[in-house]
Amino acid sequence: MKRVSLLLVFCMLSIASWAQVPVENSLLWEISGRGLAKPSYLFGTIHLICPTDFSLSDSLKSTLSRTQQVALEMDMDDPGMMAGMMKTMNMAAGNELKKLVTEQEYQRLDRFFKDSVHVGLAMFERAKPFVLMGPLFNTVLDCQPQSYEMALVELAGKQKSEVIGIETLEEQMAIFDTIPYKDQAKMLLTLIDSLPSARKEFKSLVALYKAQNISELYGMTLKSEFGMEGNEEVMLFARNQKWIPRIRRIASAKPTFFAVGAAHLGGEKGVIALLRKEGFVVKAVR
Repeated sequence: MKRVSLLLVFCMLSIASWAQVPVENSLLWEISGRGLAKPSYLFGTIHLICPTDFSLSDSLKSTLSRTQQVALEMDMDDPGMMAGMMKTMNMAAGNELKKLVTEQEYQRLDRFFKDSVHVGLAMFERAKPFVLMGPLFNTVLDCQPQSYEMALVELAGKQKSEVIGIETLEEQMAIFDTIPYKDQAKMLLTLIDSLPSARKEFKSLVALYKAQNISELYGMTLKSEFGMEGNEEVMLFARNQKWIPRIRRIASAKPTFFAVGAAHLGGEKGVIALLRKEGFVVKAVR
């Protein structure tokens, strides 16, 4: 009888947990309840995207105008950001890229960077390999990409709203010290050796993003062999959990437009489900 009771409790907890998972197709969500004087909003971005796929809806602009500040993953409006990046981009303990790959692999990477990025690897020799993924994105996208974050910074400036970060640059860069450098170097090699697959995958991600299907986008992101697979805990789940008390504090101070990568929204451990578990009402904005 005791086992049956425990099983029922477990099933009820599982059902309650999954009830918090968002099922609607939407990138824009209203956060209310739990004593908030005015609602805040949550928007899922895609960090880099081709101009032909980029769009800021009137609904989004109208929603942002009803808030008093914009909170991104990091404070992209910070004038000291580039200097901070230079301080935090290098590997610890004197590691170098040449020590992480074979001579042949290094030459292959160097040749690819010179041909496609038009920069040799020498200037990135001590950088965390994941940092090198950024310059490669232009090659994957085959365009000069746009950034939703920078567009939101511009909109915030026009309405004289402050831009803040949910986490610091130092916190975000420290993530790449927890993923083995050799694994990061392997991701680089996988990307340049599988460009057609990477382009196909990113095209599918963009299609899901434009359809606002955060559930499938979340699932596809977890399976990606170009950065997330095996690193979900440190890159998504732990950060989502850490953000919740910060979002609560920020939203309690003033109505805020939060914008984070869309992969952070979906799933049982996503920001929407976690906010709902905290007692907030989070509903899709149409």
